[in-house]
Amino acid sequence: MTQTFPIDRTLKTFSQLQTEFNLQRSTDEQFFTEWLNTDSQLTEKEQLALDAIQQKYFYQLSDGQLGEETIKLIVLSPLLDLAGFFDPPFRFKTETTVQITVESDDVIYRGRIDALVLLQTLWVVVIESKETSFSLELALPQTLAYMLANPYPERPVFGMVTNGGNFIFVKLQTQEIPYYELSNVFSLLPRRNQLYDVLQILNRLGRFSSES
Repeated sequence: MTQTFPIDRTLKTFSQLQTEFNLQRSTDEQFFTEWLNTDSQLTEKEQLALDAIQQKYFYQLSDGQLGEETIKLIVLSPLLDLAGFFDPPFRFKTETTVQITVESDDVIYRGRIDALVLLQTLWVVVIESKETSFSLELALPQTLAYMLANPYPERPVFGMVTNGGNFIFVKLQTQEIPYYELSNVFSLLPRRNQLYDVLQILNRLGRFSSES
């Protein structure tokens, strides 16, 4: 009899993902170079919009911890809009249900992705936003579990995890063995607004998906 378990409650650690799906972290320095190749320059209008996001984030944070819906409203949605993920050829979906099946054990893991950007059959960005009290490390295993549900394993899938104030990008390539790698962590704390870097990386991933 097939058993179904929620992803967010059962796949919480990297060791669980390694045991269930043989997920490995890549040791190849060239595995995830897409986040490094941010060759496009931001316009003055984009920079002003990103500075406004940063200011609104700290204004709201001054009264305490931000909830997930607030983070989506003041940080995530305007950022994705600037990246063009609400416009053709992309499709934007929220609360999308995905599932992963472990056939040998008759087990299904099912969960809901907070936000999903699609380009035809290619998954471009999987986003798991967490409240500001959550560290990115706690959200990464769950996000990777969602990414393992990609129905087109011959193509790489990219993810971004954020708690509103910090951002990290993930690449997953599923072949015989699924491998992943992480980018640096970008933060809203430094005087220089690192949302500039985040938007440049999103732009790069968008172009990469369009060219694939």
